[in-house]
Amino acid sequence: MTLSFAPSSDASVSLHVIAQPDLDDWLAGQPEAVTTWAKISGFTGALGQVLLIPGADGAVQSALAGYGTTTGRARKRFPLAAAAEALPEGTYHIASGIDQADLEIECLGWLLTGYAFDRYASQSPAKARLVAPDGIDTARLEILAGAEALTRDLVNTPASDMGPEQLHSAAEALAQEFGASFEVVLGDALLEQNFPMIHTVGRAAAQAPRLIEMNWGVTGPKLTLVGKGVCFDTGGLNLKPGASMGLMKKDMGGAANVLGLARMIMALELPVQLRVLIPAVENSVAGNAFRPGDILTSRKGLTVEINNTDAEGRLVLADALALADEGEPDLVISMATLTGAARVAVGADLAPFYTDNDAAADALTHAAGRAADPVWRMPFHDPYEGLIEPGIADLDNAPAGGFAGSITAALFLRRFVGDSPYMHFDIFSWQRSKEPGRSKGGFGQGPRALLTALPEILGI
Repeated sequence: MTLSFAPSSDASVSLHVIAQPDLDDWLAGQPEAVTTWAKISGFTGALGQVLLIPGADGAVQSALAGYGTTTGRARKRFPLAAAAEALPEGTYHIASGIDQADLEIECLGWLLTGYAFDRYASQSPAKARLVAPDGIDTARLEILAGAEALTRDLVNTPASDMGPEQLHSAAEALAQEFGASFEVVLGDALLEQNFPMIHTVGRAAAQAPRLIEMNWGVTGPKLTLVGKGVCFDTGGLNLKPGASMGLMKKDMGGAANVLGLARMIMALELPVQLRVLIPAVENSVAGNAFRPGDILTSRKGLTVEINNTDAEGRLVLADALALADEGEPDLVISMATLTGAARVAVGADLAPFYTDNDAAADALTHAAGRAADPVWRMPFHDPYEGLIEPGIADLDNAPAGGFAGSITAALFLRRFVGDSPYMHFDIFSWQRSKEPGRSKGGFGQGPRALLTALPEILGI
């Protein structure tokens, strides 16, 4: 889906964005007819409220968009998007009311209101379009919106049409678009090339497991992105209950977010050597499915006791992270819809992340606010290392008790990275109800914050 600004046109409608406390002052400077129309129409400037102002001939002369209060705007990621979604189809330009410091984020939010997952719909709803105001980086915002649309589309597509084969095709199409190299290790070749845990998790599915790799850029710091690509997760032999399986098409959300971030990096031509690794599997039930009690040997040589086949994401990531570390990158970032414990800790809206680098954590935290992409640092808490050491093997994939589940999963992954600088995101990648600029369903969580912070983190 293409999310873009409308071409500049004399036909666009002037839009005045008015905060509730400023309404009386604004009306005092307007013609009596406008003031009367606003008052009899009940316009208060409440967040998301809109009003079309007719001219003498009855045609729309201008429009008002309520911007609410400072407190109300703080509760929304894209406050102006609330009005954008309420406006009728047409083309608008912002005539007043948005501070320059907020303009780019509000324009991004407007672009994102244009997203609709319409692959299976007979028609798409008409949207209000915005003429890009002066003083913003129009091309950059359209790139960010396009990357977000890619991520949402990938997460929203059901597993019947987004299995390992289709995720493979989507990654390959992205690589071809930007001239990146692309290769895949498929099926039993995973065993031949020493990716045993990716093969084990995915071998019971109809579509063969695979490791997808993309490389782009020849100069600059080495940045490796690793995304969990579990295209559907039944839980394996530790079968999930039906209520928990309903959203498992989104268990490849880590891969979708990594591909969205990769698209932004390549489109903006960041001076990095980018490597993308996606273990793509389906965790299914069949006679050859792996079992609780099995002990697996990873690419790194560490053994893992399987105490729950529903903790499969960390297994496929482990082999991919071991490969990432072998390339001696300047930074490894993994993204995964990994644990329900992360949702309990910070809810659905925040993206928890782990790093041992305080400077990188500070850069990311500050960047998140500017990017309207909130994150929250969680600890690699070393005293919990013993919880992932079962005794019978080097590691336990599902420690008993359930305490600190997101932290122990992050500690498990860190064991496979070695000395490479490492950052891990345990994301949800799903919007449970519609919000301004955020449709219900899949969405990006962390990529814009990372994109904003990477120049500082990598020194580029």
